[in-house]
Amino acid sequence: MTQAESMSAMSKEMQDCVAACMECHSVCEETMSSCMQMGGQAQMQIMRALIDCADMTRMCADMMMRRSPLSAEMCATCARACEMCAEACMSMPDDPQMMRCAQACRRCAETCRAMAGMAM
Repeated sequence: MTQAESMSAMSKEMQDCVAACMECHSVCEETMSSCMQMGGQAQMQIMRALIDCADMTRMCADMMMRRSPLSAEMCATCARACEMCAEACMSMPDDPQMMRCAQACRRCAETCRAMAGMAM
């Protein structure tokens, strides 16, 4: 990547992906707080997925914003973490926060998969 390329404006697709990652990160953090209030051993698997997803989405957004040459690989991994988190959240379909999180995770996974398929 040349310096001119790294300084150019982000594409609309990349901006959308960064926004989806940051939204997903935020919702995962909120959902972690909700899970901690609920307690219970069953929540541990969900908590692990939420932590992984929150960390991955934040790192992925950061890497895209700084035009890391590893962004495409990171987006692919981030999409996987988001899908795993969405599945974990879906294990509690009666909880509105979990469903909100699953939706944000799926949206993020979709944008990350699209970015992983593009040359960045």
